[in-house]
Amino acid sequence: MTISIFAKILLLGLLEPTIDLNLYFTGMKYTTATFASTMCNILPAFAFLMAWALRLEKVNLRKLHSQAKILGTLVTVGGAMLMTLIKGAKLDLPWTKGYDNHGSTSALNTHDDTIKGAFMIGVGCLCWSSFIILQAITLKKYPAELSLTALICLVGSIEGSIFALIMERGNPSAWFIHFDSSLLAAVYSGVICSGVAYYLQGVTMKSKGPVFVTAFNPLSMVIVTILGSFVLSEIVYLGRVIGALAIAIGLYLVLWGKSKDQSPLTSTNDKVAATASEMDTINESFETSNEECVAIDVTKLRPNDESV
Repeated sequence: MTISIFAKILLLGLLEPTIDLNLYFTGMKYTTATFASTMCNILPAFAFLMAWALRLEKVNLRKLHSQAKILGTLVTVGGAMLMTLIKGAKLDLPWTKGYDNHGSTSALNTHDDTIKGAFMIGVGCLCWSSFIILQAITLKKYPAELSLTALICLVGSIEGSIFALIMERGNPSAWFIHFDSSLLAAVYSGVICSGVAYYLQGVTMKSKGPVFVTAFNPLSMVIVTILGSFVLSEIVYLGRVIGALAIAIGLYLVLWGKSKDQSPLTSTNDKVAATASEMDTINESFETSNEECVAIDVTKLRPNDESV
């Protein structure tokens, strides 16, 4: 642990657990849950541009695999937007027939509230993208994913508590804990969405990079749509199905581009390592043979040399 690494951990705890979550929840209050989840799908685009600018992602516009990564990112974001903005025809599935779903609606918001909420969610996504990029940079100097996750959660809890004390001063009721769904949501969010998620994305980005991690973010909308259809009997629309297919195609393009992007470098390193290993083996054998030859010559000379 150095001062530089500790400063990065403080900034990591400030970006995601504190600033991003507060802006996201406040922006959702001003808009709707659907609008907030739609805005979060700009994360892969933000992360790709930031990683490109910081040279964490290799992009050569003349190479086909680099073009596939760019196109895959755009298709993934476009598919996620399509899922939420365009409904299309209603699909009458056997397990959703007779179910009148009006969706999750919130109180009507004014135009100014919508713009304010969209701005908050956009800034939150920028902080989230910065968090992922900074985590990838920190892991190069501090390659301990589990310890880094624990430190981020600890620092984020302290910084978030200080921020809440300032914003909720004179309102002690905001700190009351009720044994209901709100407590379950807080525990699940802290353990799974923060602790487990930070660790898994840290392990993945060490070998695949931050862009690879963020490319899977829109896939959550596909999973929510499928689970909502079976568990909550929510109606599925054609636009969501087409958007899900677009997300799958975009993810495949990104994965294909990443595999082609890393394979030449990996194969070259493997060849260099194999050649070096072979040279070491040859040198060791040569040195062993020389020692044996010298030993044999000395034993042959000793009986005939009285001075020896």
